[in-house]
Amino acid sequence: MTAGRAGATGAPALSPMAASAGRRVTGLEFSNLRGWAEDDHASALSVFCESCGDMRGDDWARVCAKARGVRPTEAKAFFEATFRPVLIEDDVPSLFTGYYEPELHGALVRSDRFHVPLYGLPPELPKSEPWLTRGQIEDGALVGQGLEIAWLDDPVEAFFLQVQGSGRIRLPDGRIIRLGYAGSNRHPYSSIGRALIERGAVRPEEASADVVKAWLADHPAEAGQVLRTNASFVFFREISEVPADQGPLGTMNRPVTPLRSVAVDPAAVPLGGPVWIEVQGPEPFCRLMVAQDTGSAITGAQRADIFFGTGPDAGLKAGRVRAGGRIVVLLPAQHAELPRAKAEGPS
Repeated sequence: MTAGRAGATGAPALSPMAASAGRRVTGLEFSNLRGWAEDDHASALSVFCESCGDMRGDDWARVCAKARGVRPTEAKAFFEATFRPVLIEDDVPSLFTGYYEPELHGALVRSDRFHVPLYGLPPELPKSEPWLTRGQIEDGALVGQGLEIAWLDDPVEAFFLQVQGSGRIRLPDGRIIRLGYAGSNRHPYSSIGRALIERGAVRPEEASADVVKAWLADHPAEAGQVLRTNASFVFFREISEVPADQGPLGTMNRPVTPLRSVAVDPAAVPLGGPVWIEVQGPEPFCRLMVAQDTGSAITGAQRADIFFGTGPDAGLKAGRVRAGGRIVVLLPAQHAELPRAKAEGPS
């Protein structure tokens, strides 16, 4: 589970070469990447081309222009000739999680059934410092300001919609509206799964989204208090102009793609750039992704959140992911003056 996506437009291509204190940067070879030869590089190239034009810097502009002229059959050779794999590490443990776009029932008008509001961005929201807490907002601090975009029937689903940062709302007449991240109250995200672990309510190895939701449903008297341990609160905007067959908008204001888009910490990974991920755990996999999203819970060079798609099936798959592994950033070859890894082969 992660916090809502950050929805700023523009995509600074921060160079990890300007490594901060304590960040370790090591150059690798493509032969060090487990499963590299077997991936669908053409699929990753298509996703990269969708957003690379928004990246900053002459190096990225040249790479993007070159990428848009590459034929699908040449995608693997393009990545190998144009990029250098780079392992960036810090003191934050490696962790992969998953996120998705929920589809929920709701309404545009409050009723006895649909009584939980989803709010648009308040005009008085400060630009930097923390504002009202989740508890204050849920107690009615924004009532009467006309900020409600839609109404849901379940406060727990509203909470998890904020965690995902986007979603589709199916209205009573069958129409669907899409909501995307607009901003937050700027309080730090705090995991309610961790809160339940600390209470002894669930075991660490069981703290998936489904287990947390089930516990909240079984303990309605305590659910509200648990939700409020996360003071962070997310505001939405309508993005129904995004075609139904595309994913929600990520931080780069471009639709994200199932199992090709990943949320990263932009302080360590260039937003818009390609990254190779190697996920461990019960269902390990390796894949070339594109860093097109962020989230307030995604901090650290080896922290990533994988987009799984839309709807309940995607939610089940996303909720099962909580594993270690590694993220390898692909940087333009111009950045290649780096310490080399030992030639021990794929990790």
